[in-house]
Amino acid sequence: MHDFLKALIDYTTSFSQLFAIFVIVVGMAKGLVIFVKDSMFQTESKEALRESRMELGHAFSLGLGFLIGASILKTTFAPSWNDIGQLASIIGIRTVLNFFLTREIERQVENGRQGQT
Repeated sequence: MHDFLKALIDYTTSFSQLFAIFVIVVGMAKGLVIFVKDSMFQTESKEALRESRMELGHAFSLGLGFLIGASILKTTFAPSWNDIGQLASIIGIRTVLNFFLTREIERQVENGRQGQT
């Protein structure tokens, strides 16, 4: 049973990491498409930059969430203190990145609302 759970966690962790990569790559592609399309067909390149940054921000935030989940799953079986310390560091760094990323997204949304009124 222990081997089955370990294999299941390994597969789930790998899937989570692959999904994070997929989400981030798709977000990057969408951000590029939005930027190119908006910068060619809109008069304000500032708006093109804002929209593409928003798309990237959402993708990075979701990708970081999947990576945090994968990191937690990795240490579920017999973690050492070293593993726990590394996990805490990884989660701390990723959470801080996600916090500032989310705050920037909210600021951009608020700026977009103010620009529309």
